[in-house]
Amino acid sequence: MGALNRTLPATERPAQEKPTAEPVLNDKQKIFVVEDDTDISRLVRHHLEVAGYRVRTYSSTHTVLADALKERPSLMLLDIMVPGGDGIELCRQVRQSGQTLGGIPIVFLTAKTSEADRIRGLETGADDYITKPFSPRELVARVKAVLRRCEAPLAPSVIRSGDLEIDAMAMTLTVRGVIITATATEFRLLHYLAQHAGRVFTRDQILDAVWRETTFVSPRSVDVYVRKLRSKIEVDPEHPRYLRTVRGAGYRFESPKK
Repeated sequence: MGALNRTLPATERPAQEKPTAEPVLNDKQKIFVVEDDTDISRLVRHHLEVAGYRVRTYSSTHTVLADALKERPSLMLLDIMVPGGDGIELCRQVRQSGQTLGGIPIVFLTAKTSEADRIRGLETGADDYITKPFSPRELVARVKAVLRRCEAPLAPSVIRSGDLEIDAMAMTLTVRGVIITATATEFRLLHYLAQHAGRVFTRDQILDAVWRETTFVSPRSVDVYVRKLRSKIEVDPEHPRYLRTVRGAGYRFESPKK
């Protein structure tokens, strides 16, 4: 796939500080794009709209959260280095907002390319991390993959183990009687492992089962998500009761003994 092409359609209008207007097409999924580079913002918007999405663009983070509360987007595509507070902080605010917005899929689109930056993005709560320069076709493919993964229905079930309750129909995670906000990816990972309690899965097996057709994530991503889940469900994440590491093999979910 080719790198970012800045040749834009002649019909594209200049980006503005305020969210750009979009036609009323309520049957389409809406994506919020936070990107302060005008050319990139217009290019991303064009390709996502061609793919059938409604797009709302922002050049800063100032009003994104307030607008999301008014009309919840299907996905947020965030640059990290933007005015008004960076994309990492906005991702953190979304993830801490509770059930209303906390589960919105988030993808970073950024020039920060180091492994440490990628891990930081995933640990903050991103569902994917795309680096610049990028191929518009790959960008659209990865947005579609994240949405498919996050919206695919799970078989209705309620798994109770120790002080955890995992309700697949309601997509809720209850820990010691308190509902905990988990991203769709975190929830699906925990649900899959809990469904097969006691079985050891390699990182590649987990990627195949939870991420499915998404080939852009790495086995390292599994480690990041397991750490995030441990911080939410374990009394002591350094000595987990539920999500156990099997050295040299992978991970397993273990039901605490009564």
